[in-house]
Amino acid sequence: MKKYVNAREVLPESLIKEIQKYVKGQHIYIPQTERQTWGESTGIRKELEQRNEEIVRRFESGISIQQLSKLFNLSADRIRGIVYERQT
Repeated sequence: MKKYVNAREVLPESLIKEIQKYVKGQHIYIPQTERQTWGESTGIRKELEQRNEEIVRRFESGISIQQLSKLFNLSADRIRGIVYERQT
């Protein structure tokens, strides 16, 4: 979880006074206007997509679900999900 930022560090005093009319000493959350999708900022989404493509390639080359499960340290059900999701 990200740490809080003091409003005085980022907002003009006039805006702080206006907000204080409605919220006094409470924590408030101000949502982002544009959000990155899951895993975009860390690169994990791309890594998982590449891993899943490799799983599908190996499955199509004849490696069994059980072998892929051991190789990628995933359950057989998860491997099936990846393989069949890519085939549709």
